[in-house]
Amino acid sequence: MKALLLREYRHLELLDLPQPAPAPGELLIQVAACGICGSDVHGYDGSSGRRIPPIVMGHEAAGVVAAAGEGVIAFQPGDRVTFDSTVYCGACPYCLRGEMNLCDRRQVIGVACAEYRRNGAFAEYVTVPQQIVHLLPESMSFAEAAMLEPVSVALHAVNVSEIRGGETALVIGAGMIGLLTLQAARAAGCSRVLIADVDATRLRLAESLGATEVLHVSGDDLVKEVLRRTGSGVDVALEAVGRDETIQAAIHSTRKGGTVTLIGNITPQVSLPLQAVVSRQLRLQGTAASSGEYPQAIELISRGVIQVKPLITAIAPLEEGPRWFERLYAHEPNLMKIVLTPRPESAA
Repeated sequence: MKALLLREYRHLELLDLPQPAPAPGELLIQVAACGICGSDVHGYDGSSGRRIPPIVMGHEAAGVVAAAGEGVIAFQPGDRVTFDSTVYCGACPYCLRGEMNLCDRRQVIGVACAEYRRNGAFAEYVTVPQQIVHLLPESMSFAEAAMLEPVSVALHAVNVSEIRGGETALVIGAGMIGLLTLQAARAAGCSRVLIADVDATRLRLAESLGATEVLHVSGDDLVKEVLRRTGSGVDVALEAVGRDETIQAAIHSTRKGGTVTLIGNITPQVSLPLQAVVSRQLRLQGTAASSGEYPQAIELISRGVIQVKPLITAIAPLEEGPRWFERLYAHEPNLMKIVLTPRPESAA
């Protein structure tokens, strides 16, 4: 099979690799579309430590069941499917509480680290456990389905923020996850969603996707503008960048008793304005991956409540993967989601 192998850092090659066979309880998926995640780009140069070469990356994928391993009864060849990026055991205390994203034996498709190695979906075929697979509606294209993983991440961030309806929310960062979180917050019932970024092009896209107000400011100026517009601050801030200055802005933009949900994960450590958190009784909430949000993501995309087509910059053949990785790594402006496909005729 054709596969895009990270042979060494910053060096991808399209190679012929052996086609995997499904083990008991697994499915062999013929990949139709796989999105390039920001974590793949960070893995591309070794900065994340989570893509140790040689590895086939890719976890935002969809395709068709090609074969089923022993014991699989819920799926059959020909089914149109997608799959979660998280492989969980189903037996540890976290899984038994429904917190599969925190599984003690958690693995991620397309990741190679010190603990495990699991090839991903930048290939013609990939094997995955049946418990992470979901059927797709016929109306959803494979390229749209490749967006389900980041949509589930955004939905999980909003779900753990415990939004009840009527809140004013602030999203910091209008990248892929920020724009999806904006839509997830509106779907959860926020009556007002502000979004901030330093990129005016992304903010125009945010307006078209339902942002109530866009803020082309950062740092202290962002805090001042949020307080000017809201009076006491927002009910919930959803931080989708992960830098010291953006987390500080999220905290200072939130009203007393509000919630700050941390989604971004760029820098390992940040400084915390402790008195602002403690004296104003803020809740700091971390969020990791997703945990059961795939059916909700499928429903919301199918109903048009969350729009993903405007976020897909290009659908490209798998062999063009090295070029697109370099463009993303160089931070080329106005690139959002790039979807790679071994089968260009079937992804759109």
